Amino acid sequence: MPSDPRARSRILVDGPDRAPARSYFKSVGFDSDDLRRPLVMVAHEWIGTMPCNFNQRELAQRVMAGVRAAGGTPMEVNTISISDGISMGTEGMKASLISRELIADSIELCAIGYSFDAMVIIVGCDKTIPAAAMAAARLNIPTVVLYGGSIAPGKYKGRDITIQDVFEGVGQVAAKTITEQELVAIEDAACPGAGACGAQYTANTMATVMDFLGLSAMGTTTIGATDPRKDDAAYRAGELVMDVLRRDLRPRDILTREAFENGIACAASTGGSTNVVLHLLAIAREAGVPLNIDDFDRVSEQTPLIGDLRPGGRYVALDMDRAGGTPLLAQRLVDAGKLHANAITVSGRTIAEEAALAREAPGQDVILPVDQALKATGGLVILKGNLAPEGCVVKVAGHERLRHSGPARVFESEEETFKAVSAGQINAGEVVVIRNEGPKGGPGMREMLGVTAALVGAGLGDAVALITDGRFSGATRGLMAGHVAPEAAAGGPIGLVREGDTITIDVTARALTLEIDAAEFERRRAAWQPRPAKYARGAFAKYATLVSSASEGAVTS
Repeated sequence: MPSDPRARSRILVDGPDRAPARSYFKSVGFDSDDLRRPLVMVAHEWIGTMPCNFNQRELAQRVMAGVRAAGGTPMEVNTISISDGISMGTEGMKASLISRELIADSIELCAIGYSFDAMVIIVGCDKTIPAAAMAAARLNIPTVVLYGGSIAPGKYKGRDITIQDVFEGVGQVAAKTITEQELVAIEDAACPGAGACGAQYTANTMATVMDFLGLSAMGTTTIGATDPRKDDAAYRAGELVMDVLRRDLRPRDILTREAFENGIACAASTGGSTNVVLHLLAIAREAGVPLNIDDFDRVSEQTPLIGDLRPGGRYVALDMDRAGGTPLLAQRLVDAGKLHANAITVSGRTIAEEAALAREAPGQDVILPVDQALKATGGLVILKGNLAPEGCVVKVAGHERLRHSGPARVFESEEETFKAVSAGQINAGEVVVIRNEGPKGGPGMREMLGVTAALVGAGLGDAVALITDGRFSGATRGLMAGHVAPEAAAGGPIGLVREGDTITIDVTARALTLEIDAAEFERRRAAWQPRPAKYARGAFAKYATLVSSASEGAVTS
């Protein structure tokens, strides 16, 4: 028990010399009694431009009610968010990963600037979730992370659809397998209200990982954004943070090496987004926990794929909730010895104790028993080789080809590639190479969902492969290798590939190979020249100057 749960805020508001600070607080509605209680930051990223965070102001009110009921004084703090789905395929997508750093920094600045004693951070769209965990680890003050929840699936011709269907519909229009009018009908139906993308894409992957890291209350993340139970979860998060504060349980007490391995197992067992690699590396760095890219392959290789979730499977995020949610997933993995069962969570219970509380819906087939796994090993694979000395990430849902060798089609940007796909200029058997889209070269490491979905929509998903130093959306499917490191802008071998070179992707051998001899490789390396920076000033230029390799989490320092 801490001797003083107000140790931080007391310095800000107690004593005659702090009267000016108290006066400012009173001008916006706080009174003397409020300022005698622990001050709790309720941070969120509400923005009126997208569904993912659109319910966060309402959830913040419920969190604040819970904080007050438990003896604290909540104060609302707002930061930004960038919609991956809206900005996808444009220059604006470069802002997405950069926003992760800005969100973490802004939470840090407010937490220190206002001497908060504890935090509840409400998260939604993709980068807000790792940003919250990064800030929590960096600040190391009692914290609860609350996910705003998944969007409900849309309905089109009697079936569930998500934003993935819209992106793939773009490729279907180009291939003339559907009409533009049909695409508009799909677009109108896919996103029916508030909430983050509705399958095991990046947002839901990272949200479920928060349960397994222990920063979120187990079982709250899979509750949908518009489900009435989410209001109750928000209220309980407010109560919980006060309990966490009284117990003085800190994020770095929770974020152990074992917790990170549990987080990897969560993502691997559900066919989660490859972005989990980038984000867990970044969070681990903030927590001071040794974690490297090879750890993802090792843990994934030991973890069965038991979540039958889109994009590789059949079900959406709300189906997982109805089946039993993250507690059931944890129970399956604990019982199979695939988790560190004694890892502590924000509730004070171990992950095994949380798993024991799971309730499985009768007859559900969303989260399968381990002995009925879709695949014996998880969905995350790390490849290395002369084309990716620091590694790259492939997601294997269980039905993809494990080997592809073919001629390279080289593009210097996502836009160039999308034009070629839309014009029918990509052929079966080829390896599409998209470079200069890495953390430094982009800058910002754009996702490539527009291109990958268009390839699938054009009927090439099972006939071509793609490699990039950029990222993939959690909705990407097919044989796609992202995060190739070092990136082209840093002199990585992906920058040496020429049109027509043979590239081999061998998942079983964990190899990504440019099939040229060593002498030719060195000749090309000696002749390589860096491209001019795309931004000379502002946030993009600062990021490009400071950012690390994707193999290290693309963090700034």
